[in-house]
Amino acid sequence: MAKIVTGDLRLNDAKMLLRQAGYAVADHDAEADAAHLQAIIDGLCEISSSDALTGLANLRQFRALLEQELDRVARTGAPMSLLLIDCDHFKSVNDTYGHPVGDLVLQSIAHRLREDMRPMDTPCRYGGEEFSLILPNCTPVHAERVAGRIRGSIEQNPLTLTDGRSLRVTVSIGVACVAPWQKLERDVLMETADRQLYRAKTGGRNRVAIDAPAEQGVSAPERSALFIEE
Repeated sequence: MAKIVTGDLRLNDAKMLLRQAGYAVADHDAEADAAHLQAIIDGLCEISSSDALTGLANLRQFRALLEQELDRVARTGAPMSLLLIDCDHFKSVNDTYGHPVGDLVLQSIAHRLREDMRPMDTPCRYGGEEFSLILPNCTPVHAERVAGRIRGSIEQNPLTLTDGRSLRVTVSIGVACVAPWQKLERDVLMETADRQLYRAKTGGRNRVAIDAPAEQGVSAPERSALFIEE
């Protein structure tokens, strides 16, 4: 197997980061084979795109994936939807029970998102107590059902604390949908979903609000033009 002279590569720093993140990294000499270096690179790529607390995609990865999905909608005509999910009264949870319990709440929500999504969907830690879910090939009707299922699942599965107390958690969800063939900027879609999330929270929390645009028709010449390379 080919050997690579690592020279001044900061392999020890990279290995330390991976071990801190829970990866098992074998020790090698100053010269490392390509497979070992590739494993280190793969691990670094994974932790750079993941949220350390929940294991979901982080904000950087979310933005990149959303850009890709919006491009796919414009090119192929497949619909998509975006969910923004916010934990209700999260500051009160931290103030009452402490930040370790707050972390458990966020991990519990992340677990429910994984349980209620399709293999093609991407859950993300959007920031703080907010999450997002990218739903490819998803119509407004299906997106609203998914959002309702997630909301209900979180509400119906309270967190059991170490002292035996039960902590009921609820979320508010804003849904924004992209019609087939629609060309939409990432920030515009995120702002739409955020407005719906605001509606859900000001409407009483523990509910879903959705923005479902009218389906846009595309003529055959316009559709053909989408595939013409410049």
